Amino acid sequence: MYEQIAANKRKTFLLIFGAIVLLGAVGYVLGLLYASGPYGLVGAVALAIVLSLTSYFAGDRIVLASTRARQVTPQEHPRLHNIVEGLSIAAGIPKPRVYLIPERAPNAFATGRNPEHSSIAVTEGLLETMNRVELEGVIGHELAHVVDRDILVGTIVATLVGAVVLISEFFMRSWWWGGFRGRRGGDRSGGGAEAIIFAVGLVLLVLAPIIGQIIRLAVSRQREFLADAQGALLTRYPPGLASALRKIAAASTIPMRSANNATAHLWLNQPSRIEGEGMGSLEKLFSTHPPVAERIRRLEEM
Repeated sequence: MYEQIAANKRKTFLLIFGAIVLLGAVGYVLGLLYASGPYGLVGAVALAIVLSLTSYFAGDRIVLASTRARQVTPQEHPRLHNIVEGLSIAAGIPKPRVYLIPERAPNAFATGRNPEHSSIAVTEGLLETMNRVELEGVIGHELAHVVDRDILVGTIVATLVGAVVLISEFFMRSWWWGGFRGRRGGDRSGGGAEAIIFAVGLVLLVLAPIIGQIIRLAVSRQREFLADAQGALLTRYPPGLASALRKIAAASTIPMRSANNATAHLWLNQPSRIEGEGMGSLEKLFSTHPPVAERIRRLEEM
């Protein structure tokens, strides 16, 4: 288990580094194409910083509001609060705020920038479907995200990818509507070398959003495996989470009104948005979560 946790952390670090390199490359190429030198790179980094600060300080409130979650008291749901409090003590962190989401599909997510400012939200369907050990497995998984500050990691990656997408879209719109000048409209002494630079830069800017999304999805999948392992370590009972994942997978065709692409990576499992249909092959390729069967297999081997 500890080897798996260490490997997942290494992969996550490499993927985040890759996202930073991609953002820097896009900014640098844009600077070359617009003959603005290093200002393209500086602008890209500045945009990423602004988006990161906004997400860091207000991201959790935005997410909770988008899912129509409401905070519940220990008197309303004593079993849920008891499990959250007990596992929080075991994890050595303050008890997160507890929210309930009016959705039939069994699912859950954690949000917050650190353990001191964290929240756990579960759907009504989850409380109705899970027994105590299964609910402990789910809460343990979400608390692992809180302990590892996964929401912060997710924010960083999503912000870097978002900056890449915004910059690339700006370039494409500018070029399409004839607003692109830079080296093309000025110094043409570069000849063939200038044409090659433009072509390579254009290809990079077109592919950058796709590459960025792949990096974001890869980070999300690695963090899910890590949270499974650490959550099972916290509860000392891996079969609990494995059983919960089986029930969640069986109910994966129940749609979630609050599901959207921006928050899909936060949930315990990829939420469905279509009544009676599972994910297609293309949607699975770009899924924010690893296959449930693989997650269950790893838990059973622990």
